[in-house]
Amino acid sequence: MLQGAIQVTSFDMDRLFSMIEQLRKNGFPEAGNLARLEDELARSEEVTSEQVGADVVTMNSRVLLRDEANGHEIHCTLVFPTDADASANRISVVAPLGTAILGYRVGDVIDWAMPGGVRQYKILKVDYQPEAAGDFHL
Repeated sequence: MLQGAIQVTSFDMDRLFSMIEQLRKNGFPEAGNLARLEDELARSEEVTSEQVGADVVTMNSRVLLRDEANGHEIHCTLVFPTDADASANRISVVAPLGTAILGYRVGDVIDWAMPGGVRQYKILKVDYQPEAAGDFHL
C-alpha cells in the first residue's frame, strides 16, 4: 500500500463520514471494512472539489484498473453502497477494492488486502471524474 497522502474532497469526506456513522448505527456486518475506510480518510489530504487533481479517483469516478498479478483490466465506477451493482461494475467504497482506490491517482500502484490475499492494482485511467467535469454534487 502506498504511504503518501491521498486526496479526498471535502464534499466526499463529509458524505463518507456520515455514511460510516449511519452504517454503524444500522449494524453493518463488515465493521472491519468501515474501519479501513476510516483509516484511509484519516490519512488523506482534504481538498475542495475545485482543487482535486483531475487524475484522482473520487466518488462516482469511472476508472480503468489493471490487476498486476494477471494483467486483467477492470473498468469500474466507485460508488456509495446503495448504488453498488457488481454486474454493472459499480464498486462500493466500503468494499475492499473501493476503499483501495479512493483518493489515488492515475499511475499509482496499490497493494491491498482483498478476500483471498493481497492484490496489486494499477490505476491506468480516470475515464470520468465528477469534479473535473464540473459535476460537483454527484
